[in-house]
Amino acid sequence: MAFNNADTAFMLIAASLVMLMTPGLAFFYGGLVGRKNVLTIMMQSFVSLAITDVIWFSVGYSLCFSGGQGAVYGDLNNAFLMGIGPGDAYAGNPNIPVYVFLVYQMMFAIITPALITGAFTNRVTFKAYLIFLVGWLLLVYFPFVHMVWGGGLLAQWGVLDFAGGIVVHALAGMAALAAVIFVGTRTIKEIGPHSIPLVALGTGLLWFGWYGFNAGSALTVNEVTVLAFLNTDLAASVAGVVWLIWAWVLEKKPKFLGLLTGMVAGLATITPAAGYVTPAAAVVIGILAGSLCYLAIMFKNQRGWDDALDVWGVHGVGGILGVICLGLFATLTVNAAGADGLLAGNPAFFGKEVAAVALASAYAFGFTYAMLWIIDKVTPVRVDARAEEVGLDEALHGETAYDSV
Repeated sequence: MAFNNADTAFMLIAASLVMLMTPGLAFFYGGLVGRKNVLTIMMQSFVSLAITDVIWFSVGYSLCFSGGQGAVYGDLNNAFLMGIGPGDAYAGNPNIPVYVFLVYQMMFAIITPALITGAFTNRVTFKAYLIFLVGWLLLVYFPFVHMVWGGGLLAQWGVLDFAGGIVVHALAGMAALAAVIFVGTRTIKEIGPHSIPLVALGTGLLWFGWYGFNAGSALTVNEVTVLAFLNTDLAASVAGVVWLIWAWVLEKKPKFLGLLTGMVAGLATITPAAGYVTPAAAVVIGILAGSLCYLAIMFKNQRGWDDALDVWGVHGVGGILGVICLGLFATLTVNAAGADGLLAGNPAFFGKEVAAVALASAYAFGFTYAMLWIIDKVTPVRVDARAEEVGLDEALHGETAYDSV
């Protein structure tokens, strides 16, 4: 079959950009932790690149996108890519090969569980993390991908999620909160990030990759692609400025780290709505993201939750907020394949979005907590006190990021 070269090339580039987000996340998280735990947190991101690829090839893609109309899971008809070849077209856009869509979605699967690792940094054994990674993909991520994007239950209800507010950020953020509560607080608290320049590098890579994440979710090159690109940029920029203002007012100084964190919060929040709302709505979403995610982190600190790198406050709250905003601001005037939201006279769609993100959040929290409890019966989830004191780089992996002198 003759494919559209422009669409195919664009989607391969978009997939590459999303892949770059995982190393970007590794730098972002690596800069935020202390010097003794840099390699551990970075390795948790990079190992997801390898392991998730294998799982996606074997059963992941099939469970998410093969059969199972209106169901929770797909089937295994395309396990190990059986029944599909390089010349087969993707049904959602016959202008691109199904292999291109498969690779693009694989990159989403890689980064989603890696997001969670920022919450339990410095406390979890590598063996437990590997078991968690596999189990969480199979039992949390894959069913929601199928239900939202694979023609499953939530898709049949009419739920929309342009690029992963439910499927990526709400799931990861609420799983992070469950992990924090299960694992408990750090015995040794690190004082601040060890390298804000690394955080800045990670933020730049994440933002760059997010264009593939959001604009690429149009799965073609058209006006919706451009809209998603623009909305992504606007929301991130506005959220970063708003966060900076909050920090300047309440913390008395404009913090670079706050600016960077606000940008990521804006990126996470616009994700589910990027291709369904106007640029003006994206600006409002950026304002809400920069404000409510900042306040969520203040609330987390008051509660004493040791979410070390603020995964819940940025991705969890941001993802949930973005889905709610999608239900509010969506309009068919910018995307005929979308829906009208509450402000366009469609309260039913708003209700569906709120119900879907509430269901996903509750499931991710409850199942993650239960899964960690089960894993802990097989192998200890939390490292011992000595490993935490020495640092997980040396204790678990026998490597260090920096010379000791």
